[in-house]
Amino acid sequence: MIGILGAGAFGTALAVALTANGSVTLWGRRIDWQGQNPRLPGVTLPEAVAVTQDLKAALAADTILLALPAQALGPFLAREGAQLSGKRLVSTAKGIDLTHLTGPSVLIRDNAPDATVGVLTGPSFAADIARGLPTALTLACADATAGKALQQALSTPVLRLYRTTDVTGAELGGALKNVIAIAAGAVIGAGLGDSARAAIITRGFAEMTRLAIHLGARPETLTGLSGFGDLTLTCTSDGSRNFRYGRALGAGQDFDSATTVEGAATARALALMARRDGLDLPIAAMVARLAQGEVSVENAMDALLKRPLKEE
Repeated sequence: MIGILGAGAFGTALAVALTANGSVTLWGRRIDWQGQNPRLPGVTLPEAVAVTQDLKAALAADTILLALPAQALGPFLAREGAQLSGKRLVSTAKGIDLTHLTGPSVLIRDNAPDATVGVLTGPSFAADIARGLPTALTLACADATAGKALQQALSTPVLRLYRTTDVTGAELGGALKNVIAIAAGAVIGAGLGDSARAAIITRGFAEMTRLAIHLGARPETLTGLSGFGDLTLTCTSDGSRNFRYGRALGAGQDFDSATTVEGAATARALALMARRDGLDLPIAAMVARLAQGEVSVENAMDALLKRPLKEE
């Protein structure tokens, strides 16, 4: 049995997909639906998915996916980490914790030190996974043997997992691309065109790689599914919440406040990290200011365009 903590769209989609391998227990703090998660319209949960609000029922599994938002993961682990000791824990969060300025893997290690830690990330939309559409993801685990076991447990005929031991690179790729997707959306929302979006994606990827290397990641990880692959998807598709949020910012429109936009908090975390470590992360800094209403899109783009010319 596999346990999934977090009954949002992504956690629910993984529950549906992983029934190909056996039974799944899906836990959520507040579940007021049966059979169909309203966040995944048209997708009916298989009988092999047991939906529960009883955390202990999900914790009975040896392999547990932490499908919680990035900013909710730390507080959850601080409360429940002792119950996760010895488990195989795989985070699906794509963000940097604002309080600790770390990725999910460090939070897990700090709160459940005896657990095996993995990260599942890459270019994917919940609706695609839930509908059984082919999807390729990165599974990162520092322990190569444990990574192979997790790969076997979590792969299905249409959900293909590629393994890496570079946990830092994988989770940074997933987190940082959300920030660049907001910037790409803002460019489109402001009517600046696809050429400007291409520039943001390219320079944003350079920014992602620069920070990842600084934090000890392997640069080739960022060129894979968890970096460039996820960046491409989220910067070019309306299926991305972060892109839609950025587009709303660029167009001066309201955005659904109930929708989790991981990149907004991550941008703020990156701005703090840049100041702490003396890093140059201009796109992340501008996204942080945009998300907090400190600067207009026009002024943000003007500031970026006035940066000194240099070699690529």
